[in-house]
Amino acid sequence: MALKEITLFGILFLFLLGSCKEQQTPKEKTIPQNNVKKDSIIPEEPPLAKEEEQEEAFELNEDNAIEFFFNYSKTLKEDKVKLTTSLGNITIQLFDNVPYHKANFIYLSKMGYFNNTYFHRVVKNFIIQGGNADNVETAEKRSKIGRYLLPPDTRKGHKHHRGVVSMPSSEINNPHKLASPYEFFIVVTKPGSYHLDGGYTAFGKVIEGMDVVDKINSQPVDNGDWPSQNIYILKAEAF
Repeated sequence: MALKEITLFGILFLFLLGSCKEQQTPKEKTIPQNNVKKDSIIPEEPPLAKEEEQEEAFELNEDNAIEFFFNYSKTLKEDKVKLTTSLGNITIQLFDNVPYHKANFIYLSKMGYFNNTYFHRVVKNFIIQGGNADNVETAEKRSKIGRYLLPPDTRKGHKHHRGVVSMPSSEINNPHKLASPYEFFIVVTKPGSYHLDGGYTAFGKVIEGMDVVDKINSQPVDNGDWPSQNIYILKAEAF
């Protein structure tokens, strides 16, 4: 009897042991939480918002230049520009009652346009003219800023006395003598070049550095009034 009891007990024990193993199997096959693929248990994050497209660089043209400089002139606190040249410094006081031309000159100065341009035309005992250069840099600056002209503003009482700064007119399809905004000239003539009155817009005057203006005007030039050695405008600073 004892042997049968032991045998029956052994069989019962093995049966119970097998049942326990069958109950554990699913638990062992359960994938641990740290191995679960994230995209199967965590909602997908919303896609990142698309970056706003970069605004196109502002470019001046015949349609927007007047409105732009009208509004720009209202924000200005500066009324002077200092030109650092390869022959010395020239300080220009700008006239308030020619707002488009004043704003244009300050804007181009702040944009760094005049930096590394030349006094490219020197007419003895008459004028020195600046704002242009035969380098790629200057052409690229003009391209980025825009193509535009400014209307003449010649009835504000400013005469072309010695030291007055004025704006030349464009020579291209320009019966109304619209001003070329990238260039300027300074009168050297004593006491002035009054035949220019009414045809060109005077927008400032030299208050410091007329000796530098005279020095530039005394430099040797070729047959086209281009200085034999480049005369640089190294920097223009509005203040």
